[in-house]
Amino acid sequence: MGYDYLIVGSGLFGSVFARRMKDYGKSVLVIDKREHIGGNCYTEEVEGINVHKYGAHIFHTNDKEVWEFVTKYADFNRYTNSPVANYNGELYSLPFNMYTFNKMWGVVTPDEARSIIEQQKIDAGIIEPSNLEEQAISLVGTDIYEKLVKGYTMKQWGRECKDLPASIIKRLPVRFTFDNNYFNALYQGIPMGGYTKLIANLLDGIEVRLNTDYKDIKDSIEADKVLYTGPIDEFYDFKYGAMSYRSVRFETEILDIPNYQGNAVINYTDSETPYTRIIEHKFFEFGTQEKTVISKEYSSEWKLGDDPYYPVNDAVNESLHDKYLELANKETNVLFGGRLAEYKYYDMDVTVRRSLDAANKELSI
Repeated sequence: MGYDYLIVGSGLFGSVFARRMKDYGKSVLVIDKREHIGGNCYTEEVEGINVHKYGAHIFHTNDKEVWEFVTKYADFNRYTNSPVANYNGELYSLPFNMYTFNKMWGVVTPDEARSIIEQQKIDAGIIEPSNLEEQAISLVGTDIYEKLVKGYTMKQWGRECKDLPASIIKRLPVRFTFDNNYFNALYQGIPMGGYTKLIANLLDGIEVRLNTDYKDIKDSIEADKVLYTGPIDEFYDFKYGAMSYRSVRFETEILDIPNYQGNAVINYTDSETPYTRIIEHKFFEFGTQEKTVISKEYSSEWKLGDDPYYPVNDAVNESLHDKYLELANKETNVLFGGRLAEYKYYDMDVTVRRSLDAANKELSI
């Protein structure tokens, strides 16, 4: 039996696209090489707690249409992301705000904080930031950069901050208010019951085959078009070489206590602590279970066989990506979508938006 669309990957992009196509009467098959649906936003229940197996995922958006779409398939709570930074036992608020500036310098007004940051920027001789280090100092000053940015970033990316593009740190919110809401989006929350429930509802009534690698079945399944959400370099058998990613390893523990750290997310910003952060999963859904589950996250350089997480968008990799993009643009029956296929780091709401737009384009609506 042939299909209108073969969708490779049951993550957020693939599942949203599949739902859209199914709703418009298209025949769809979704395959995934993993043993579960959901891609990296998959959650599994452990001790009654929905564990974010591949790292913390917090949905946030200002896009009303995207919010209305996802909330059709799951009820969301009102979780607000307010992480904490731990530097050798000193605790600071994230995002960087007046609580952070007060703890760092003892200042109590926005003007005092701005004055210190501006002076430290001048002392560092920064006029036009050209890399992550210079951009960070321009935003928050040398003291905060040294304590709360430098070590964490080097662990996360495995590179000196001077060797990373300034664009990476521009995502980090800096506020001269006492607002601890990291994302500050109009809509924010986490699906009650976990992200797997959301994905399962998106895929309801759609044929899904797990433990199925596209390479193994691509010649045996008839489909008018393919949506591919995996790594674009892998699709072309690494013809021009493999692009670079950062990967993440998790050490997850079940603890026989109700509360380990008092917050869902604590970042460890010193360079000596080997992990980047600890996630306490129950707090994403305001859990009251007698036990708790924590995950320590270790960032590492990606190698073949690892799960790719973050694209390394430096000049070398962007040049490689351009070559693969040339090949992709010549395809007549293959679509590419998602962070791996497009080699871009997308927040979840952007992933949903791009998937909806891709489906609407296919449907000419």
